[in-house]
Parts: sequence; C-alpha cells; structure tokens
Amino acid sequence: MESGPGMRTEHVGAHDLTLRQATTSDQAAAWTILQHAIEQRRLDGSAQWQDGYPNPDTIREDLLKGQAHVLEAGGELLLYAAVIFDPEPAYAAIEGQWLTNGPYLVLHRVAASPKAKGMGIGTSFFRMVEDLCRRRGVPSIKVDTNFDNTPMLRIMDKLGYTYCGEVYFRGSARRAYEKVLS
Repeated sequence: MESGPGMRTEHVGAHDLTLRQATTSDQAAAWTILQHAIEQRRLDGSAQWQDGYPNPDTIREDLLKGQAHVLEAGGELLLYAAVIFDPEPAYAAIEGQWLTNGPYLVLHRVAASPKAKGMGIGTSFFRMVEDLCRRRGVPSIKVDTNFDNTPMLRIMDKLGYTYCGEVYFRGSARRAYEKVLS
C-alpha cells in the first residue's frame, strides 16, 4: 500500500509499518537505535561496529546524501538503515562473484530497535526494500554482513539471498550476498 512519495506501508501482525526516508528530526532516535545495535554486537562477542563506526557523523552523512531510511510504527522508529542506489566501491573487489553486473541497491547499517525484538522487523524491512527496488526498476540488492551476525544471516537465508563471496571494509572481511528480484 503506497503512502506518499518515497514511503511504503505494510501491515505486520498488529502493526502498520512505514518505510520512509529519514529527516534530521529522526537523527537522535536513529543514533539511539544504532547505539543499541553496537552494544548488542559487543555483547555477542563480535568485533563488528566496535571501532567507532557507525557514529553520529555517519548518520549525518546518510541524511545529507538522502540515503538514511527508517521503518516506523505508530510514529516510533523501529529500524534505521542506509538505502543506497549508488554502486558500493568495495563491492568491485569481491573475492567471489556477484550474480549480476548491472544496477543494484546497497543496504548498510541496518539496525533494529530493541523494542522491535521478535516482531520480524528486519524481514519486513527487506521485503519493503525489495518492493521499492521493483517499483524503481532496480534488478538486484547487494548487502554484506559480518560472519557472526546471526540475525542478518538468518534474514539472508530466509529471503533467498545468495552468498557470493567476501568483500572488505576497514580491513575486515564481510560475507557478501545478492538477491536478483523478479
């Protein structure tokens, strides 16, 4: 169901979820969500996001580039992510092979609020982004994640993303996935 320019709404359980481009008024809530995700990665024993990235400047840059997106229900932000329609330079040096060589969407910094735990927010977000790509004629989504990011790896598996190899960010290998949209 379309809600307005750049917005997408989906009904999940008892919640109407809206995916929209973030505004500067969302910045503090987005940073809070990312801080919780950074702490959760630390508690999980992961080195991912433990080096000062992402940070408030990362969100400001996402906002300036028009890449910052949020998923909300009832006016409360439940997820933050960078939704990028430009090529990711690090993806050119994949150790492996992408499924396609044409245009694609990249997702970075996907983080859900602890209030969203158990709601399937991550899966809903990916489905809504897939629909956004179809509407814009973008044929695939490419994403990377840390080897120990179990929630993200589950989403990749559940939604049919294909493991394509490894890419490197800030000196660390990440698992690279792609989904070709029909």
